[in-house]
Amino acid sequence: MTDTVKLRSRPSAEKRRPSVFWVLATLILPAWSAMVRYRFTPQSKLPQSGPFILAPNHYSEIDPIAMGAAVWHLGRLPRFMAKASLFRVPVFGWLLRASGQIPVERQGSTRSSRDSANPMGAAGQLIERESGVIVYPEGSLTRDPGLWPMRGKSGAVRLALESGIPLIPVAHWGTQELMPRYAKRIHPFPRKTIHVSVGEPIDLSRFAGRPLDQRVVTEATSQLMDAITALLAELRGEQPPPERWDPSKHQQSETGRF
Repeated sequence: MTDTVKLRSRPSAEKRRPSVFWVLATLILPAWSAMVRYRFTPQSKLPQSGPFILAPNHYSEIDPIAMGAAVWHLGRLPRFMAKASLFRVPVFGWLLRASGQIPVERQGSTRSSRDSANPMGAAGQLIERESGVIVYPEGSLTRDPGLWPMRGKSGAVRLALESGIPLIPVAHWGTQELMPRYAKRIHPFPRKTIHVSVGEPIDLSRFAGRPLDQRVVTEATSQLMDAITALLAELRGEQPPPERWDPSKHQQSETGRF
């Protein structure tokens, strides 16, 4: 396993401004910190200003909380692209809007709009707010038996290619000890350690000027998934499988439990 350190990051200007995140951090972080400690690789950092897209691996249903707290520790505010239907839930929807989460309609939804149903609408919100957003490129929990990243989907890459916003790979390891894949309860004791490695932004310059067709999106997505897998391999001190897991080749659904 690669060397990791307890990180003390300088908070960004957006984190220093009063917001609903202060309330959430006060309510959630003390209990979370009693269950979890973080160890970041020495090079792990996020831009201190401006928009970015953070693309992590995903193997436990508690990953969003783990990654949100990690982003907070790295000095930025955690935001996710969330199903637009969640924004219509009383109280919870208000909390999502107040914390700057980004609604995205499912394709084919009768409620879809220009701003919530396409990558550029979401990118425009990020650029306007100079915000970062967490997008899971796998779309759901990995089906790989060894918890390695599986085949990626195009959302994060399309958003980056169409907007020019930096696309940053990140890997974490340890949340499976807190809540195993598809488990219904967490195991808070003893306290768990989550290791995090944030990589350099993906160099997508070779795709500049090329039509955003399926071939380009597939190549760029593969490049992103390779970067995430390499970061995870360093954290685990293991070699990943020679071929990335493809659910379709194993008669598996890519969404939901299995």
